[in-house]
Parts: sequence; structure tokens; C-alpha cells
Amino acid sequence: MQDTIRRMIFYFLGIIILTFGIALTIQSKLGTSPFDALLVGLFRTFGLTVGSWEIVVGLTMILCNALAEKRRPEYMALLTSLITGISIDGWLFAIDEWAAPETLLTQSVCLCIGIIFSALGIAVNLQADFAPNPFDRSMLVVRNLTGWNVSVSRAVISIVLILLAAVFNGAIGVGTIIITFISGVLIHLFTPYVSRADQFFANRHGYTKKHA
Repeated sequence: MQDTIRRMIFYFLGIIILTFGIALTIQSKLGTSPFDALLVGLFRTFGLTVGSWEIVVGLTMILCNALAEKRRPEYMALLTSLITGISIDGWLFAIDEWAAPETLLTQSVCLCIGIIFSALGIAVNLQADFAPNPFDRSMLVVRNLTGWNVSVSRAVISIVLILLAAVFNGAIGVGTIIITFISGVLIHLFTPYVSRADQFFANRHGYTKKHA
């Protein structure tokens, strides 16, 4: 039971950190990740909110994944999209007043901080291993269907998302390129530290329970 609670904490904390980073990259106006660039493009073209499109696109990917693998949709993945969408909109509203960089320097700082928080959030979320992410699931589906490795599958999906984002006037820029190439490195860098933190809390609970 305690293990499940700890995983849930990491899951929600990871999404909160991740979406804070996403909001900062959007506010930088220098480009976001391929997936988020599409969300911003859909927002600019059709209205609603960026978070709303996170939910819509996430649901679409979940259904496509289910059709491709000929199995029932992973409804827990929809939970991830729902919470992520709500959190993105919440952060965009919260930081709108104080995170509105106007110069290239402040935009760059905003982008860099956003990239760091996004990578940390993903590392924390992956440690939770609680509910699947539609994008990551799509990557695995492509890998299983084509035989490509994970890196190639992720690159192909990213290219498709960038092309779609370009069609809808998405937030594509130098930040998109930086995020595409550096996010994996940062996630890999953060993962051992997040794993140690998880182990620390697990051991601490075990010690407390033993001496209770």
C-alpha cells in the first residue's frame, strides 16, 4: 500500500514539475518540444486552451495505439493526459504575469529553465511507473510494428509532430531543436538521482515501520 502511495506521489509530482517546464518553454517564445508545439499550433488555429488540446491529442493517440495493437485502449493513459492538460493551463495562467520575457536573453533563460524542469519532471514521472504516457506508448507501438529501435521510433514520431505543428503554425523554433537533442541527455542525467530519492523514501518508511 505504501509503495503505491509513494508511486502516486512521484507520478503527480512528476507531472507538476514537467508541466511547469512546458509552460516556461511556451512562454519563452523560442520553441517548445514537437508535441507541445503541435498543441500550441492547435490552440492558435482553433482556440480552446493548450491544455485542452493536450487532452484531445492524448485521447487520439490512445485510440490510435489501441487500433494499431488491436487491443482495448489504455484508459489510465487518458488520466495522464487529463492531469497534464489541466496542469499546463494552470501553470500558464499562474506564470503569465511574471514569466513574460521580452529580450532574447530573458527568453533564453526562460527556455533553459523550462527544459531543465521538463526533463526532471519526466525523470520523476518515469520513476513512478504509474500510468502510461500516450506519446511514450506511441513510441513503443511504432517500435513493435516496425522493428526500429526506441531512438529511431521517437525521432520519426517527433518529425511527424513537427510537420503537423508547422501546418497549424505551432511553436517551432530553436528551442524545438535544443529540446529534441538535449532532453534525453538531461533525463538520463536526472534518473539516478531520482532513483536514489525514491530508494531513500522507501528505506525511510521501512525503518519507521520497523521501529514503530
